[in-house]
Order: sequence, then structure tokens, then C-alpha cells
Amino acid sequence: MRKEEIIQKISGGLIVSCQALEGEPLYIENDSMMPLMARAAKKAGACAIRTNGVRDVAGIKEETNLPVIGLIKKCYEGYEQYITVTMDEVDKLVEAGADVIALDCTLRDRKDGKTVAEHIQAIKEKYPNIILMADISNLEEGINACKAGVDMVGTTLSGYTDYTPKLEGPDYELVKSLVESIDIPVIAEGRIHYPNQAAEMLNIGATAVVVGGAITRPLEITTRFMDAINKR
Repeated sequence: MRKEEIIQKISGGLIVSCQALEGEPLYIENDSMMPLMARAAKKAGACAIRTNGVRDVAGIKEETNLPVIGLIKKCYEGYEQYITVTMDEVDKLVEAGADVIALDCTLRDRKDGKTVAEHIQAIKEKYPNIILMADISNLEEGINACKAGVDMVGTTLSGYTDYTPKLEGPDYELVKSLVESIDIPVIAEGRIHYPNQAAEMLNIGATAVVVGGAITRPLEITTRFMDAINKR
């Protein structure tokens, strides 16, 4: 899909994150439940799916035909970045058919020694028509990624870097600041647990909203209920 088509499809909509990492209750070694999660999300009206790994990118594309934001989570010893860090992961996601590729655009040290701008430039040179979503944690990183040439910015990592506040709920201020500071789509993501929070993100200018834990992670959902019950 072309960038304009993707942006049109997601504008004002809900992107559902369907992911199950190794060690989580919904992870299956040689199979995946995520295409079924994505099927349910599509039936409810989701405009796109965000997912991790080649297998789920391909499976969800086949199951739903929705735009898929693909990423590969992989830890590298000695480095904190873990979302689509290297060109090897980009290559795999392109081959799997991801419509958008999400990558870590925080200003933390990178395994390959490149700056975020250098990494993005290398990707764009290899794949001129690629659509990139920058996962960032603060305003500075969002502005930097925009200048480097990404196509959209997501607040995915707000609260997950050691220099950003650990909020219980969504980072409305970051989304608002990004909307006011950059001229590309801002995707609100992170700790959006309730429908009214998603609606508020769109009201303050986000192009779309990503929700994962509140929809596709029963362990997290059950834990929130148990925490409330145990605090009575």
C-alpha cells in the first residue's frame, strides 16, 4: 500500500496490537493465536494491526488483509534498543509483507554505532517506498525522527526508557506536544486501557490510537482486575 492510502485507512481509527512473546500465556511454539486475535479486531472495526515477528506479520496479512505494522523484538546484549534494531530485521519484515515497519528511534546507543538518522537513511536507500513508524519515548526523539525522514511517530516507548516518567495511564502531554511540533502523523500508544482514553487521544490530535494490553493480553487485563479487588 502507498503511504497516502495507509494514512487514510488509519486516520481516526483504532490499531490493535496483537503480540505474544515467548514465555507469555498466549505464545505457542510452532503456531500462533495472533491471526485469530486480529480477525476479532477486524470484525470489531480495527483499521490496522501491529504485530511482532515474521510469522505473525504474514499470518495476519493473510487472515485479515488489513494494513499491518510489523516489528521484530530482539535484545542485543549491552544495548537497550530492542525494536527492529538492525537492517537484518528490516529485510525480514519487508519480505514478510509488512505495510509499515516500526523501529526504535530513541536516542539510546545503537548496536551498529549509527545514529537514528543514519539508520533511517540506510533503510530508505535500500527500500525507497518503505513506510516507517518511529517508536519514541519523548518529544526530542519524535522531532529527531521526523527530521530523519520517518513517515509517522508513535509514543510506544514513553515510560519505558529510564529518562521518561513512569505514568500509570497514557502520556497525553507527549501526544499533544508532538501534534503541535511535527507535521507527520502521530500515533498514540502506551497504557491506553479504557475506551475514553483512546477517544481523548484522537480529540487532542493523534492520527490513530494503538491499543494492545487492554484488548489482546488477558494476563494483563486479569491482573488489573485482581489489583483492584485486592486493594478493597
